[in-house]
Amino acid sequence: MKRYFGVIVLIAGVLLAAVMSYRTASGKAREAQREADAQRIQAEYLERVGWMRANPDEASYREELKPFLKTYFDQVDEHLTQFGGNKQFDGYLQELEKRAEGGKDDRAADRKAFYEYTRKVFDSLREGRYRPVWTATDKGMRLDVVSSDVVMVMGKPQVRLQLVLWGAQRMLKDEGKVKKMLTSASFNTVWKLTDAKGKLLGEMRGGDPSMKVDFPERYVAWFPPQMVLGHYDLDLMPSEVAKLEMTINVSSRAASGGDANANYVWKLDVPSDWKLGAGETWEGATQEERPEEEIDPSKSAKNE
Repeated sequence: MKRYFGVIVLIAGVLLAAVMSYRTASGKAREAQREADAQRIQAEYLERVGWMRANPDEASYREELKPFLKTYFDQVDEHLTQFGGNKQFDGYLQELEKRAEGGKDDRAADRKAFYEYTRKVFDSLREGRYRPVWTATDKGMRLDVVSSDVVMVMGKPQVRLQLVLWGAQRMLKDEGKVKKMLTSASFNTVWKLTDAKGKLLGEMRGGDPSMKVDFPERYVAWFPPQMVLGHYDLDLMPSEVAKLEMTINVSSRAASGGDANANYVWKLDVPSDWKLGAGETWEGATQEERPEEEIDPSKSAKNE
């Protein structure tokens, strides 16, 4: 009887091992399917996004924007339904909360601010509310000015120009246990302020935008690839300013070594809520000498 009991135990052990092996193999196969499907979605997105970045016709870009994004996020939703996943897209926030409970993250507040900044753009893309106030394309990269509202920054009203750059070059670097995305996108910006006759009244310069997010997927999974987020905050302008010319230069270096130097110029009439009241002083202004024809173009025309 003991011999038969030993045989039964042996058979049960073999069956259990077979079941466990099957479940492991099945789990690995499903994980491979999940990864392959995720890569397919990203590959299809990257195949289609080239036209969105390079389309020179602003009207057709705006018309195609919503269906383009809808196609991508429909695929994401189908993937999450089939393979499981966080449909709230708040995995980074959950991780921050766990770290905060354990007292392991001294910069939790800063990280949360970047998450919320990125999430706001993500939601507008996913929900079909993404409507840039201005857009332009150059060297295969598209720059959108998403909003230009007056906001309070440290108790002072400022003009916030929120930007989204499509298509900056980037490279995934494997550093052992950690994979790091390196994005190349350097900004250099000049704002020229003129009166109604074209006379130069002031000039502002800036480097990289504030709150620059060069890898949004770090904060929100499934954020559309190859975007850079950020904003500029400008002081309110003198009341006599009538027009603004914003020139943004973006430099992006490919992994192969080639450089793309894109140039974007936005000319607009300055809204009244961007201006100081009559007699108010423009903070941070400095004086420097310029050629007369640069300050007042009409002088140059008279000299010709």
